[in-house]
Amino acid sequence: MGFESVMIRLELTNGKASFGDVAQAVGGCGGDIVATDVIRSGASSSVRDIAVQLGRDGYEEMVETLRALEGVEVVNVSDRTFLAHLGGKISIQPTMQIRNRDDLSRVYTPGVARVCAAIANDPKKAYNLTLKRNTVAVITDGTAVLGLGDIGPAAAAPVMEGKAMLFKQLADVDAFPICLDTKDTEEIIRTIKAISPIFGGINLEDISSPRCFEIERRLQEELSIPVFHDDQHGTAVVVVAGLLNALKVTGKRMEDIRVVVNGIGAAGVSICRMLLAAGVGRLTPVDRDGAIVRGGAYDYPMWQWLAEQPQVGNRAGALSEVIEGADVSIGVSRAGVLSPEDVRRMAADPIVFAMANPEPEIAPEAAIPLVRVFATGRSDYPNQINNVLVFPGIFRGALDCRAGEINETMKLAAAEAIANVVTAPELNEQYIIPSIFNEQVVTRVREAVVRAAIATGVAKRIPPDFREPAGEKGGVLHAAGLA
Repeated sequence: MGFESVMIRLELTNGKASFGDVAQAVGGCGGDIVATDVIRSGASSSVRDIAVQLGRDGYEEMVETLRALEGVEVVNVSDRTFLAHLGGKISIQPTMQIRNRDDLSRVYTPGVARVCAAIANDPKKAYNLTLKRNTVAVITDGTAVLGLGDIGPAAAAPVMEGKAMLFKQLADVDAFPICLDTKDTEEIIRTIKAISPIFGGINLEDISSPRCFEIERRLQEELSIPVFHDDQHGTAVVVVAGLLNALKVTGKRMEDIRVVVNGIGAAGVSICRMLLAAGVGRLTPVDRDGAIVRGGAYDYPMWQWLAEQPQVGNRAGALSEVIEGADVSIGVSRAGVLSPEDVRRMAADPIVFAMANPEPEIAPEAAIPLVRVFATGRSDYPNQINNVLVFPGIFRGALDCRAGEINETMKLAAAEAIANVVTAPELNEQYIIPSIFNEQVVTRVREAVVRAAIATGVAKRIPPDFREPAGEKGGVLHAAGLA
């Protein structure tokens, strides 16, 4: 069930209600008062804040019970989640203090004019003389937020702030949330291009399909900084990382398996592309209308692209039909679409990644007894497929080498790096994906991404820790022909 701490402000009318009445009511609902503060004590009434710990399921009942008490007014209720968001979750801090006129003249006028002129003469100096070198824009239009859908840009802001926090804490990347009040594809592209000069990278977030494909493609073509739609590619990278380790557990090989991907939206398309890049032998993409088949004709350009791939099968049908004999089922669709009977008809030692949120395609309790490896997008079950494992390290690496893009080779390198964090002695059915708090993840992903960027020629800078000592041969620079 889990527990939540709630802060409640109450006004008690003297002579009609006492703190004992409140404590009894809270205890009767299964709550425990862990702290109390008197905010105001007057002749007619007093105001108190009480911190209550209770099961999440009893939250509403307890508040209603308190409201029903004679002489008690519930002034305000704030749980810890809301309190964590109070005033926003991020802020901007200067890197130095302005203590005197000399400091002021250096960071602002007149000294700043010399720096501006230097950048005007050589725009590349913006990477050294501004925050561009370490700053990412986290951009959304609020049309596909988590499991909430189209809730608008203002309501999407807490998610973008949370993303910025993770960027900073996990990879020391300064990220800034930008919520656009438009759904027009061209306006979004124009706006992002217009604000891009100050940013070293663009992280697109929670933009609905199929517009997200066009927005990302155009920005990748028209900007010289990396553009990464995390809903697509972050999810795909972790899926491939998990699958690499799941195959080690089952003893199967990528080129021999058949994978069914259910839900061919933004994440599903990217998963399919990465699976093909990783060498999967047979692929069955499935959406609401059934399987996408080789040689078929489709309105969505990405579906048409899938239909042209030789690894995509020509067997039509619904999910329950094409799942038969599949080695792997990957779901990025909706709850309840995969039944236990479907899983029983898969190949031996089936691998199921059910990642619909908040409820997966099949209940874990129903699936786990039937599969060899099971993963979800949830934190309360083993093997969480969480793109927090990807975006901090992939941007850390891209920024450090000033990559002009994040290409498929870099994404695949990130997937392999994540998989390799889980070593042979600890790898098992319940542990194919490392924790997001494993400090090795960002370091390994960053290193793999830099090496891949150098090898594919998109790196514009070689980080100091990748530079070989004078006279030394071999290594990543020589392998990429850059030494």
